[in-house]
Amino acid sequence: MADVAIVGAGPVGLYLGILLLQQGLDVTILEQRSSPSPHSRAIGIHPPALSALREAGVAGALTAEGLPIRNGIARSRGRLVQGVSFAAASPSSPFILTLKQARTEAILEARLRSLAPGALRRGVRVDSVHDAGSHVTLHTSPSAGAGEAGGSHAVGSGAGDCGVTRARLAVGADGAHSTVRRELGIPTRGRDYPDTYLMGDFPDSGADGATAVLYLEPAGIVESFPLPGGLRRWVVHTDVLLDGATADCLAGHVFRRTGVAVDPGANSMLSAFGVRSRLAVRLVQGRVVLVGDAAHQISPIGGQGMNLGWLDAAALAPIMAAALAGRPTGRLLERYQQGRMAAARRASRLAGLNMALGRPQPASFLSVRNAAVAWALRNPGLNNAVARRFTMQ
Repeated sequence: MADVAIVGAGPVGLYLGILLLQQGLDVTILEQRSSPSPHSRAIGIHPPALSALREAGVAGALTAEGLPIRNGIARSRGRLVQGVSFAAASPSSPFILTLKQARTEAILEARLRSLAPGALRRGVRVDSVHDAGSHVTLHTSPSAGAGEAGGSHAVGSGAGDCGVTRARLAVGADGAHSTVRRELGIPTRGRDYPDTYLMGDFPDSGADGATAVLYLEPAGIVESFPLPGGLRRWVVHTDVLLDGATADCLAGHVFRRTGVAVDPGANSMLSAFGVRSRLAVRLVQGRVVLVGDAAHQISPIGGQGMNLGWLDAAALAPIMAAALAGRPTGRLLERYQQGRMAAARRASRLAGLNMALGRPQPASFLSVRNAAVAWALRNPGLNNAVARRFTMQ
């Protein structure tokens, strides 16, 4: 029997596994994907999360590969609105680090395997979760494609056998469509937003250097973030969800609103997405805890979701270690649940503000709003407060 079974080997599940292994615990991570995902969704690592990642021994590797963004600017119809510096917001990490999620996960997985080579079991789908009072039983089966990339070997390794994994505690880190949350019967509350976006990665012209740029345009916001490897991610607000859109379509939106030409032939990632907000009504139930998107799904605009999950894990790991050592943790778990739900609500409100800022607006209203924003951000104290808010501090 493992000490802890974690369902989901995304960035949050891997990070939590590392923290628990460093505490000397026996950890099993069950992941239905037979191989790591090549797709890169989240790219921003905020200062509080980078500080937490130091506890897992991966901050150095992430910083070495990532690109630090120290400044952000807003433009509108060809003119500078105002800039924000992240340098003063966090003296220890005076930047937002950008790195594709696939690389972030690879660095976390390498660290995990260095601590416990057999802890991660790929190609395993969790079908049911049962809290037996003294332990948690997870019934599993090989997921589709489990024979690829070593998945079939993973099914037969680690804790548990014959499709059953038992652990003293369990964690659902299995994303927005969490099987663990569903099996526990925990409902969620939230809303679907009308906002839709199209994003893609293109070669960076270098004109803006390592600066994040927001284009506040009448037709809707365009966001631009530099990435390692001479790339830049572009995100545009769209009127409808553009499933099946091409790189030419995204390049056209970018050029019409900003005047910046990107090469659609050199596009390396393209994705259309809508936005929803969901918060589980409770994060702790018996011997099972929810973290990350399984606990709270927020808008990706603002790049808070992955970071929020890491901070969940950092707060949870010492409580789990204490519980497994036989110390009373009821009050700690209650405070954990209250604190992390409050953090998720704050993040959701900020994401809502970010989306409101980027919706299409009449040019006349946009001019007045931009002038007010520029005037306010000339105040150093307010400028720093905004920088701290947008870097999750």
